Amino acid sequence: MVTTAPYGAWRSPVDAALAARRGGRPDFVGLVGEEAWWVAPRPAEGGRCTLVRRASDGVEAPALEAPWDVRSRVHEYGGRPWAAAPRPAGGPLVVFVHDGDQRLYAWEPDAPEGRAPRALTPLSAVGGGLRWADPVLLWERGEVWCVLEEFTGERPGDVRRLIVSVPLDGSAASDRSALRALSDGRHRFVTGPRLSPDGGRVAWLAWDHPGMPWDGTELRVAEVGPDGSFRGARTVLGGPEESVAQVEWGRDGALLAVTDRTGWWNLHRLDAGGESAGQGVVSVNLCPREEEFAGPLWRLGQRWFAPLANGLIAVVHGRGAQRLGILDPETGELVDAAGPWTEWAPTLEATGTRVIGVAASPRTSYEVVELDTCTGRARAVGARHTDAVDPAYYPEPHVRTFTGPGGREIHARVHPPRNPGHTAPAGELPPFVVWAHGGPTSRSALVLDLEIAYFTSRGIGVVDVDYGGSTGYGREYRNRLRERWGVVDVEDCAAVAEALAAEGTADRARLGIRGASAGGWTAAASLASTDLYACAMLACPLIEPMAWAEGGTHDFEAAYLESLIGPFAEVPERYRDRSPLSRAERISAPYLLLQGLDDPICPPEHGELLLAATAGRGVDHTHLAFEGERHGFRRADSLIRALEAELALYVRSFGITPPDMPGTPAHR
Repeated sequence: MVTTAPYGAWRSPVDAALAARRGGRPDFVGLVGEEAWWVAPRPAEGGRCTLVRRASDGVEAPALEAPWDVRSRVHEYGGRPWAAAPRPAGGPLVVFVHDGDQRLYAWEPDAPEGRAPRALTPLSAVGGGLRWADPVLLWERGEVWCVLEEFTGERPGDVRRLIVSVPLDGSAASDRSALRALSDGRHRFVTGPRLSPDGGRVAWLAWDHPGMPWDGTELRVAEVGPDGSFRGARTVLGGPEESVAQVEWGRDGALLAVTDRTGWWNLHRLDAGGESAGQGVVSVNLCPREEEFAGPLWRLGQRWFAPLANGLIAVVHGRGAQRLGILDPETGELVDAAGPWTEWAPTLEATGTRVIGVAASPRTSYEVVELDTCTGRARAVGARHTDAVDPAYYPEPHVRTFTGPGGREIHARVHPPRNPGHTAPAGELPPFVVWAHGGPTSRSALVLDLEIAYFTSRGIGVVDVDYGGSTGYGREYRNRLRERWGVVDVEDCAAVAEALAAEGTADRARLGIRGASAGGWTAAASLASTDLYACAMLACPLIEPMAWAEGGTHDFEAAYLESLIGPFAEVPERYRDRSPLSRAERISAPYLLLQGLDDPICPPEHGELLLAATAGRGVDHTHLAFEGERHGFRRADSLIRALEAELALYVRSFGITPPDMPGTPAHR
């Protein structure tokens, strides 16, 4: 029976606990012999991550029980935290980073009971200590090559990063002199090394402040000496305005790299033969398309392509959404894999004719998927999606392109309200909330998200906006935000919201905006510059750019605002003018502020400046702080509390009388 009820007051089986339970996704997949392994989130277990192992017989089980937490904190956003290799006897050898102390551990999962993981690296009491990411396990050599992030002082910028050799015998756990530096330390940031098939050469990526890896990186290549040292390191591709996002060696020893030198991240093969003739390295675009074959390198070890043994290359590619395809590098022919998955995450692994990755669609959450390139058959093999509720409660999104100021295109995904048990009264328009993604150099993905369903199934629409500066649409679209952050993103979100209201899709009087991290900045800046929105949710937001510019964040993004807003030394007034605090008197709409008390990226005291700036003016606001949470929430109880508080904000702001809903008191 279909019941008529106002938008926002619809009953839904998608509750906050369900959304929290399904939060996160499998990540950092790997193939260990015939077995598939991956990192899996456990929100109900304090937000820890574990390694999951799918044996050759199809049995899937956690490989590491609590309290082990497999997560790297390099750059604070982390990176690939594990590697494994099969051995002739005795099962695989696994190395992983434990979040609790950030040490690298070795583990033999098939060893007799009682063989616990053993530490390979030492502790350091200086600053953030020693952190590790993107390991390459070379058990034949008896070592692991890994990125080391070492804090040399107490300030966020007191840090150096190197590619380091860690002995597998555990000697470095108590004697750090056993660690051996491989890279020369001339660059502030490096990725994990990629060893050539013959073991004679090594490649990695590097970059420096003030650039970010999507601005410009260098592809470095060196010879590997008999003792494992890197010799004659040189840059063969990239620069300040060319972003090389990934490098791998082909099975034939050719160097493969994704670079945006054409304006799009395309896959290239490098020919070093011209170096001896003084012509430099020649790069050949293997599939010239106005599509992205990579994305922003937020975390070390992300992989958008993986070479196959037969010379073909598995690639994640697309414009906006990213699909899985198989590329013939000789002909440029690209054939997409069949299946329902429309969005593939940047984690691919290949061995023989098998490709494994993580994929989702608007009707399915992320699951581990395997493709047999001989048969063309793809199937979910791990973390399989199951419908916890009737799919009729899921939103049916529409991919849209809107027109912004100056006629520029704005890409977005519209999720109208949907509930099989309810319809709205005739003539009523639904409230809509603009979702501004984080980054801001990132994008939203068109996949089943139960947080979105939590709102749309109650009658509140959602629109994900890929504002100017988002990835997935080429470098020109990405560069729209250069020195225009707080302007272009705000304008584009407002243009989409206005368009939905003008066409009769949304109620103009009941528009909201929400965002986390950089999206929280956009939401706060929107409240301070326009009267369009009835409310805003700000999670872990950047509020005061002056504080960031003066050392108030972590090292990875310490110079990010140099491109987003401008060189601080040259345009300090722009930082003051863009700050929502400089226009705080214009903020009158209700807002919800959510913060992790252990957040090193957007520390809670920055958000508290907004509370102080709006205090005493009767602005309806709620402030929730979460102990033990960093930048983004991982614990089930935190996720539930945050989501219910957000719904409470919309109920108050949109004038909704729901049938039943936990409330969160507002403050004025």
